[in-house]
Amino acid sequence: MESSQKLFIRALNGETLARPPFWLMRQAGRYLPEYRATRAQAGSFLDLCFAPELAVEVTLQPLRRYGMDAAILFSDILVVPHALGQKLDYVEGEGPQLDPIREAAGLNRLSTDAFHERLAPVYETVRRLSTAIPDTTALIGFAGSPWTVACYMVEGGGSKEYAHVKRFAYGDPQGFQALIDLLVRTTADYLSAQIHAGAEAVQVFDSWAGVLPAPEFRKWVIEPTRRLVELLNAQHPGVPVIGFPRGAGAMYREYAETTGVTALGLDTTVPPEWAASELQTKLPVQGNLDPIMVVAGGDAMREAAAGILRSLSGGPFVFNLGHGVVQTTPPEHVGQLAALVKSWPDLGQG
Repeated sequence: MESSQKLFIRALNGETLARPPFWLMRQAGRYLPEYRATRAQAGSFLDLCFAPELAVEVTLQPLRRYGMDAAILFSDILVVPHALGQKLDYVEGEGPQLDPIREAAGLNRLSTDAFHERLAPVYETVRRLSTAIPDTTALIGFAGSPWTVACYMVEGGGSKEYAHVKRFAYGDPQGFQALIDLLVRTTADYLSAQIHAGAEAVQVFDSWAGVLPAPEFRKWVIEPTRRLVELLNAQHPGVPVIGFPRGAGAMYREYAETTGVTALGLDTTVPPEWAASELQTKLPVQGNLDPIMVVAGGDAMREAAAGILRSLSGGPFVFNLGHGVVQTTPPEHVGQLAALVKSWPDLGQG
């Protein structure tokens, strides 16, 4: 099936559909027993990301169970710093750990020389997925935003305060700009290669967008994203780019108006009614059920999902969560949610 006929791509292109397409962030993951079995076969998480046969398998697993309208490449946002030569490990129970870059001099440890060579297994996964997914399913490529990836690179992992990355950005804006510029260029190259390999849309995950004050949000979130989208549009006109500036709050509207993204991913905190009037009139939106609602299941999940569907189905819309599926989610609850979204036209406005 042509990309332009797939429900997911049609919604991103601005169509209002009777039944909105759906997929879920982190839909392939540890809540599925078949994922855990494949992960054990791979060894480390990074080995799984770089093993095309296994990465294809885990990407397909939720499609087999739930029939989503889009598959998202199984990988991780930190393969970009890894490909630039930054040391990366995934520690069980602790998450990613990188050898931190806390000042401009640390950029000398990075190199683009082997960038695409190191990422070649990811491109191979995309190529295989482009023929392995069902004809009606769209394939999403993705990357982290320059700001969010920089957070990990400077902090050396996750953080609560983001003190190191803010100190770098505030104290040496010229040095930090050099890191952001490198990430804009390499992320554009990385996403472009995914599109060449078969990705029909791409999503830019800005998981830590919400930790910045407004002036810095404009400088380190909006402007790098705008440049990234500009580079992608020049090379791949017509390929949708979804921006997901998690935690952007009052800055969501400005992000929507100035970055040039095709569609906007909404986090859990965005009121759907407000999104319908303030954001969806400008561009398609995606979201935004609380992932913990899917852990809880039952009437709470059904009512919350129906409320989002009622609020946003009147315009171009992709149903999703407001963040990723969590590990403790019962798989049967995801099945019930999928059934609800798929039956939405028959439910009327129920």
